[in-house]
Amino acid sequence: MLYGRSTEQAELEGLITSARQGHSGALVVRGEAGIGKTALLDWAAGGAAALGLRVLRVTGIEPEADLAFGALTQLLWPLQDRLDALPAPQAAALKAVLGADLARGQDRFLTGLAVLTLLADLAEEGPVLCLVDDAQWLDDASAEPLLFAARRLAAEGVAMVFATREDGFAAPGLTELRPSRLDGGSATSLLAELEVAPVLREEVIAESGGNPLALIEFAAARRGQAGRQPHLQVADRVLSSFRAQIGRLPERTRLMALIAAAEGRGDLPLQLEAAQTLGVGLDDLEEAERAGLMQVSESGVAFRHPLVATAAYQGAALARRVAVHRALAEVAKSPDCRAHHLPAATMEPDAGVAAELAAAAERTASRTAYAAAARLYEQAARLGTDVRQQVGWLSRAAACALSGGQPDQAAVLAERAESLVEPGLPDAELTMARAAAMFELGQEEQAVHLLQERADLADPCQGAAMLRTGATYAWFTGDEGAVSAAARKLAALGTPDPMAEGLSHLMRADYARGLPLLVEFLSTSSDTERALYTGMIIGDDTTTMALAAAEVARCRENGLIGALPQVLQVLAQTQVWAGLHRDAEASVAEAVGIACDSGLQQRIAWINGVSARIAAIEGDEDRCRRLVGEAPAAYRATGEAVLGLLELSLGDHESALDRLEAAWSGPGRNAAVLLSSAPDQIEAAVRLAQPHRAQEPLRRLVAWADASRQPWAQAVALRCRALTSDDESLYLEALRLHAQGGRPFEHARTQLLHGEWLRRARRPGDARAPLHAAMEAFARLGAAPWVERARSELHATGETPRTARPAPVAELTPQELHVVRLAATGHSSREIAAQLFLSPRTVEYHLYKAYPKLGVSSRRELSRLNLA
Repeated sequence: MLYGRSTEQAELEGLITSARQGHSGALVVRGEAGIGKTALLDWAAGGAAALGLRVLRVTGIEPEADLAFGALTQLLWPLQDRLDALPAPQAAALKAVLGADLARGQDRFLTGLAVLTLLADLAEEGPVLCLVDDAQWLDDASAEPLLFAARRLAAEGVAMVFATREDGFAAPGLTELRPSRLDGGSATSLLAELEVAPVLREEVIAESGGNPLALIEFAAARRGQAGRQPHLQVADRVLSSFRAQIGRLPERTRLMALIAAAEGRGDLPLQLEAAQTLGVGLDDLEEAERAGLMQVSESGVAFRHPLVATAAYQGAALARRVAVHRALAEVAKSPDCRAHHLPAATMEPDAGVAAELAAAAERTASRTAYAAAARLYEQAARLGTDVRQQVGWLSRAAACALSGGQPDQAAVLAERAESLVEPGLPDAELTMARAAAMFELGQEEQAVHLLQERADLADPCQGAAMLRTGATYAWFTGDEGAVSAAARKLAALGTPDPMAEGLSHLMRADYARGLPLLVEFLSTSSDTERALYTGMIIGDDTTTMALAAAEVARCRENGLIGALPQVLQVLAQTQVWAGLHRDAEASVAEAVGIACDSGLQQRIAWINGVSARIAAIEGDEDRCRRLVGEAPAAYRATGEAVLGLLELSLGDHESALDRLEAAWSGPGRNAAVLLSSAPDQIEAAVRLAQPHRAQEPLRRLVAWADASRQPWAQAVALRCRALTSDDESLYLEALRLHAQGGRPFEHARTQLLHGEWLRRARRPGDARAPLHAAMEAFARLGAAPWVERARSELHATGETPRTARPAPVAELTPQELHVVRLAATGHSSREIAAQLFLSPRTVEYHLYKAYPKLGVSSRRELSRLNLA
């Protein structure tokens, strides 16, 4: 029976009931050691099993916290017969976890998608409860896929519960439940059940502080008249109590307990082999069993509580621990298990051991367990004897940490490697890893400087790679000198780079020379990442969107989930330019979710910048300012441009103009995003009757449009010239170019300004058509302030316009829109699930929610709708 846990039991019961009704959910039970987390999981498991749920359970083990996929293997082992029913890439990912398939180069998030699909498939036969205990000790390679699945559960009938201590196991986005300490009445009831004499109860309750495990242990200690230790925290006093109990065991029993604690998994045959080399055996566990500290069965060895194992291990002398790990390493059946024990068994540098650890790190990285691989490479470097090897291993450790979404750790590892490098002989791999970590941590300028400095010392091929990366970083930071220097050095190396050279011209406002070079690069480059950025810079929206969509499709097809945030960010930006705001929000939501799983907080801020522009167009001031405020320093120019558009949308022309003029004098002043904001700057100046302040941005815009030859850019330049010259023919030519397609928001603005010009020219009848067209376009975009502006102009012409109704798709959530569009093209739920990293049941749930909003009742009807 559980005492004082009615609130927690009700929460768990609700989660189980929801799973029985076909809904999914995830919960984190977080609290101090001994607070009763495992007891709650035991209660949930018993209740769920009685109700017919399938219960899966896995427990993190402290000695295995660095062993890649240790916990996930526990979960998957009884489900191996189901793996072949998964999509082939997902099945391969889970077989690699189990060691049955050593396929290399898989994306680490593919494993999470496979776990999600597996749980969803199990739930097709009935609801599932997945319990993860001691989650703070999960290895990263196991924690990531479990959290990936938990965050994407929706309508499968799967409940997931993670129990963890206060520290460790960050699970942002999941609901948390924090069990409280027992109140006096509940504590008294528990002690009564334990048959503690009433005279001792108050003292035990006061000493335990309401911690259930402490109540049990201190009650037992009171019966043995053990002394109090009031200066220690409750958890430390419990641990001290366990140490005291272990200390009273015979020496041979303590050694066997140490072997079990160091091995961690409860593998009795392996423990006995190691014990034999140390002169002890199974019989020596008898006293620990009698003391109630351990349980031994044919299936393995288990400690009564994880703190007992901790006490058995920490209470042993260092020399004894080293001997035990050495024995376990010698009898290990797999090289990875051996590598797990070798670092703790090796106190001196050892080239042979270091080589084994490096080989284990390579195998681990090939299974996408990057955090574990980073630790193994780091341990190899610690025990290595060759400096060049140590530098190489630390460099690979830093690269793995980056791939694992740990830029902070990558930076630390890279700095350690730097301390071993001889002055004047930098390692290229190390330099690239360190620069990438800096960039992800928001240290863009330092990253550029490092790459520029080290490129001069590297061989030509490596130096060119550093310079190309440095030029791209420098463009984002607005460092004109660094971009130009990179272009010159690349040319001097005999490897001229059109992108770097083009960017250097743009930074100097020489658009006539810079843009053609970038156009050339875009048409010839096989470097997809750089081509995507180039397409965005020159404003070739059609090519960029096609490239981004193809790259997203490639990532989905090959399960390259970790590469998606960056590509989805580019796709979302082009979708905004194309007026596909709902699509862009769907792309942003997916990108943010994956970036969150990756631990790339800096990337999330960049991605949210896309949503900030949508908010600016829609006039959502609070959301726009919040998103811009969360962005990194390198986003400053973009953020100022977005805020300028927001203020223009809201009619605050003075603030908009001041902000945009200031942005041009700050970092990133020649960035393409500021050129795209030049129309806002020009319009604000005209609205304020200060046309002289429009002259310079107009000159830049016209020069850019002429050099880019993009119809939309030329149309906008013509509109701005018309705005400052009062020449209708310029509006008409701008509208002709707009008709070729591209950037509907800009097209609508031209229609609005032309309609306003016609009304001021006392041609109200002629003004109505462009004003109506503008109002309808703004309504489709959700641009409420602009809709009102067009409506006011129509009123001024003597017409009372009807309220423009948004399209039905405007009512869909981004996820629903994504699902509906794929369903409309004939994709099955399972195919959609694989593309969007959801379960098939969740896909069906989104369709069920979307149908009433669209006024349809089946997939067949979707194909007849306009879902643009």
